[in-house]
Amino acid sequence: MRFFVVCPGGLEVPLAQELAEIAGRPECKALGAWVIDPTPTSPTGGIGLAAPISAAMVLNLHSRIASRVLLQMAQAPYRQEDDLYKLASGLAWEEWFTSKQTLRVDVTAHRSPLKSLNFATLKIKDAIVDRLRDVTGDRPSIDTAFPDVRVQAHLTATQVTIYLDTSGEALFKRGWRDEKGDAPLKENLAAGILSFTAWKPGQTLFDPMCGSGTFLIEAAQIVLSIPPGAIRAGMYGDDAKPNRLAYRPLVTSAHGFGFQRLKPFNEVAEQKRWVDLKEAALAQMLEKRKQYPSVDNLKITGGDINEKLVSMFKGNWQRAQLPDQPVVRQIDALAAKPPGSVNEGVMLLNPPYGERLVIKGGRGQDRTSSRDAKYDGADEPENRFELNLETGRQSAKRSSRESLKKLQAQEEQDPKFVEFLRQFGQHLKDDFGGWNIFVLTADMALPGQLRIKESKRTPLFNGPLECRLFKFEMHAKRPA
Repeated sequence: MRFFVVCPGGLEVPLAQELAEIAGRPECKALGAWVIDPTPTSPTGGIGLAAPISAAMVLNLHSRIASRVLLQMAQAPYRQEDDLYKLASGLAWEEWFTSKQTLRVDVTAHRSPLKSLNFATLKIKDAIVDRLRDVTGDRPSIDTAFPDVRVQAHLTATQVTIYLDTSGEALFKRGWRDEKGDAPLKENLAAGILSFTAWKPGQTLFDPMCGSGTFLIEAAQIVLSIPPGAIRAGMYGDDAKPNRLAYRPLVTSAHGFGFQRLKPFNEVAEQKRWVDLKEAALAQMLEKRKQYPSVDNLKITGGDINEKLVSMFKGNWQRAQLPDQPVVRQIDALAAKPPGSVNEGVMLLNPPYGERLVIKGGRGQDRTSSRDAKYDGADEPENRFELNLETGRQSAKRSSRESLKKLQAQEEQDPKFVEFLRQFGQHLKDDFGGWNIFVLTADMALPGQLRIKESKRTPLFNGPLECRLFKFEMHAKRPA
């Protein structure tokens, strides 16, 4: 079977590395041969591979960087909308799902000659519905919010590719985030950024503006070998109850993955493989818990000036099935010191983009608050930015440039924030010698505001917002 594993733009290299690691797991090798496509040299929005159908279960359970796992159903040349209808109507959809299940169809395009993507979507939807009606005598209903089955199609200038989505809800929705507030950094983007830092378990990781804890929770789950899909796979039962006011609805085992609603994955042999995969993951988790018996052993710490966000972080940590309470303090980033007085480690942060919030529980002053992100990616139609199968980022880049100009203009109008960055840069020089500092931001002028020369900058996309991951190597101070 052919798959396309979707990821945020800029994370193709770490995704390829992750896919190779997953394919090398003993339980994955036992499924059959995996052939991963060459790593692209420019953004493609994902990685293709050939693997047994059971790979869909493995990838949805274990990939931290993937947004979706798409199973290729067909690929063919096209010239007009009727060609899309002909291709889609010729596929045996009845072998994958029933007419009693609800359906959603999404279409993306890169340099397609067709004038209307909406019309192209309608033609593919009609083809699927007509096929099922002709074969079964009944037609499925359309549900754009919570469909049982998702079909994706991508159009290039000459080719159309049709996929079945095996993920269902986007994979960045791990199931542990339950809060009301501003949109956080997507979990899979945070995991990809961690891979760029070269941080390894056992190494000190510190986020002085941790917000609701995305970076630190992803890191702790990596240390403890907790699969990102563990909650949705039902590995903990369904004890977590969603908050009625949650910003991002809690995804539980009741939602599961898209493949669980497809006929081939409900056959006895695949059901057994699914159980075996989860048992193998659980055994690895239990072994890691023995190696890291307490939260102090993780060497993962954070701080934030906002009391509410610190409380959110603690709640998210517990729902992520992590031990005890996180090592986190309510503290101004300018007062934060290296945890445990270590003279080297990795600092990773996503500072606010010049926005000023009223801080509850702080020192009573109007300090800029830290949050995980400023882009509401969860409400953006996923097919517009997450499913860029070629290099179609023109609309995203236009949007990001406009957003960036707006954000930079806000910062230029906020001298207090500019002064905060200057002070924070000096703080890093004074107290974090020997550390590697990584900052994700949409502000391309950040190194100048910190007054520190970056050693590396990596382009990334936070939703449609073009960002940079800056690396700063802080030189250790010479002894007096």
